[in-house]
Amino acid sequence: MVEVSAGRLVFIAGQVALDRDGNFVGGNDLEAQADQSFRNLGYALTASGCTPRDLVKLNVFVRDMAGLPLYRKARDRFLGAVNPPAAPAITLVEVSKLFRDDLLIEIEAVASYSMILWHLNQESVPSQ
Repeated sequence: MVEVSAGRLVFIAGQVALDRDGNFVGGNDLEAQADQSFRNLGYALTASGCTPRDLVKLNVFVRDMAGLPLYRKARDRFLGAVNPPAAPAITLVEVSKLFRDDLLIEIEAVASYSMILWHLNQESVPSQ
């Protein structure tokens, strides 16, 4: 269970194994695709002023639950990148298909960021 008592909620749409240029990453390797999906999630979090520590919920869609250990390795690397490690509530679902046939995983997220901290961070950014 994750309780959010105050703050700004950030909803991040499904992140998949496409790089910033739209190139497919990872081939048929679930761990490599998960790493790229988490990398993209990190970019989205940063763009919204959040870090993995701010995650409160992940919804993960995989094509084959047999790859669960590979997904977990990538997840643990991503969530363990902050100290203390992030601990969002996670729902993992096996699906028959994603929006592209070559995709093995998609990750969507919800983060909660304190409005007070967000305003302080905005004020501390020097104008360019």
